[in-house]
Amino acid sequence: QVQLVESGGGLVQPGGSLRLSCAASKSIFSINTLGWYRQAPGKQREVAAVITFGGTTNYIDSVKGRFNISVDNTGHTVYLQMSDLKPEDTAHYYCYARDGSKRYWGQGTQVSVTS
Repeated sequence: QVQLVESGGGLVQPGGSLRLSCAASKSIFSINTLGWYRQAPGKQREVAAVITFGGTTNYIDSVKGRFNISVDNTGHTVYLQMSDLKPEDTAHYYCYARDGSKRYWGQGTQVSVTS
């Protein structure tokens, strides 16, 4: 079992920045992947960014160049630095972990981009 607790969401104007944090009960070095999914109203949940224990990162095309995913030295905290935010980034953001064949999500944190 992996527990995930997110923080850092909020309301921001277009062009602004936010950093999301997620504290994981297991280090990325003992599981496979940590990341962030997001779900906008009326849309399916989609992966925004993931990072593997080896440091490989992947991003959905719409956030490339604007979002950066990283983990701290302990591997227990994963961050999502979001810059140049757009209204279409508005969504509930969920921290994600994959441990073998099992997948886990946190409760999520809301990000709203509006003028």
